[in-house]
Amino acid sequence: MSANHSPQHRAETFRSLHQRTGIFVVANAWDAGSAKILDSLGFEALATTSAGLAFALGKPDGHVSITREVTLLNVESIVAATNLPVSADLENGYGDDPEDCAKTILLAAQAGLAGGSIEDATGNANYPIYSFEHAIERVKAAVSAARSLPYPFTLTARAENLIHGRPDLKDTIRRLEAFADAGADVLFAPGLKTREEIEAVVKAVAPRPVNVIMGIANTNFSLNMLAEIGVKRVSIGSGFIRAAYGAVFRASEEILQKGTFSFANDATPYGEINKLFK
Repeated sequence: MSANHSPQHRAETFRSLHQRTGIFVVANAWDAGSAKILDSLGFEALATTSAGLAFALGKPDGHVSITREVTLLNVESIVAATNLPVSADLENGYGDDPEDCAKTILLAAQAGLAGGSIEDATGNANYPIYSFEHAIERVKAAVSAARSLPYPFTLTARAENLIHGRPDLKDTIRRLEAFADAGADVLFAPGLKTREEIEAVVKAVAPRPVNVIMGIANTNFSLNMLAEIGVKRVSIGSGFIRAAYGAVFRASEEILQKGTFSFANDATPYGEINKLFK
């Protein structure tokens, strides 16, 4: 492996994207093929998507519907397919205890990742979000594990209130502030819907970078608008795989309902894709 493709170089590259002026997009791949496509199109960094992996395996997305072992095997295939830095959706660290979060970060680094996220969702419908104190201890353990590595692994801490039936922005911001104080490199609260909500989060954790997710229906933000607000990083989540599967739905409906095949006129040519994968 050349120095430019080493975990050290990828990690340093990923960290530098968060430190330079301006906003950037981290594109979410669900397998090696999608990673190669996104790399070829000019994105500067990739991330995984738990939903995308679940869908590709014919499973619903949900709390640890895919095991840590399967997730990391997928990570390894994506890392091997590209020279770009890759960050991973590591769900809740695959366990309730801080030690689980720490172990997951170390295993993620072994898989070649430049970064990863840990969320505060429990997966238990009766208490969907970890208590404030426990959530902080989990982030602290993940930070400690990341700092033990020989390169700058970028840790993202996620506050999940807003997508788990707890529309409490005040508590979400309180958690993000605490995660920043605990040493998280990037803060992320999926479910922010308005400019005012995004501005409040950016202001609360400044100067730490904030990730927001786009590629969701009826979101009216552009990259320029998000940059003006102060967002540093934009992720797409399951947006790309949903777009790809949407094309399959539409093509299939045309065949089954009309008996025609005009969808092929808009499909990427076989030769173009085959050449990319050589």
